[in-house]
Amino acid sequence: MPIRLPGHLPAVDVLQRENVFVMSDQRAQHQDIRPLKILLLNLMPKKIETEIHLIRMLSNSPLQVDLELMRIHDKPSKHTSIEHMETFYKDFADVKNRKYDGLIITGAPLGSVPFEEVEFWDELKEVMDWSKRNVTSTLFLCWAVQAAMFHQYGIMKRVLDKKVSGVYRHHLLSPHCPIVRGFDDIFDAPHSRYAEIPVEALEAHPELEIVAVSEEVGPYLVVRKDYRQVFVIGHSEYEPLCLKNEYERDLAAGLNPAIPENYFPNNDPTQQPLVTWKSHGNLLFNNWLNYYIYQQTPFNIEEIGEWL
Repeated sequence: MPIRLPGHLPAVDVLQRENVFVMSDQRAQHQDIRPLKILLLNLMPKKIETEIHLIRMLSNSPLQVDLELMRIHDKPSKHTSIEHMETFYKDFADVKNRKYDGLIITGAPLGSVPFEEVEFWDELKEVMDWSKRNVTSTLFLCWAVQAAMFHQYGIMKRVLDKKVSGVYRHHLLSPHCPIVRGFDDIFDAPHSRYAEIPVEALEAHPELEIVAVSEEVGPYLVVRKDYRQVFVIGHSEYEPLCLKNEYERDLAAGLNPAIPENYFPNNDPTQQPLVTWKSHGNLLFNNWLNYYIYQQTPFNIEEIGEWL
């Protein structure tokens, strides 16, 4: 949350240059407050696990959040009961006439699959197009970033020879971008994917800004300059054992996976992973809720999209 200060206090200019969020008392007096309405489109196979990861991130904020869950289609899920889906998940038809302050679109294990062969590709494109006029800010995670870059910006993913899996060191390219307020210059984040977004294509697009990158695995955090979209190519929402569970699952399937990099102490899978990314992960989601939604969205939710 911002620090409320008298508008002409000399400290205001200094703090703003340091990327500290301050608000004048005049603006604070006219700010209306209501719960933020967030919609989660969950594309992951293990729905409940993903729900828990993301709800933990969204709950670690002083802002009130009303969360709704949405599925991409009504086909049965292999890893989630029909009862759970029918009880807690909405279809797009249920929400498309509503407005939302925020939308989260998760990743999916589809990095090596051509977009046109994804069974719900048409439905996902419809949701992404709808979000432009009905959502203040959309947060894309992992594979959803690849999908959005292709559909909305014409940037094709690059399928990798081997899976990127591990915890990698990143550095900021745009330290004054609001999405990374409070970040250290260097920070860790997990990645788990079979494709990447070419950095040269991102750099060439005038609407996009690369905020953070890894020398080992490339771009991690990209934003649309008008605050409307945030793209997280990694998995800052991952719990401590997520990469371990993925590794053991691939081992059991006979895929001969590489040990996740920079994850197990001494690169030994028998040891417990050392968590080095949770603080920045929480800060990332808090910054999105505050700067990209709360500070941007209208008090009357029906006014969302009227600026277009």
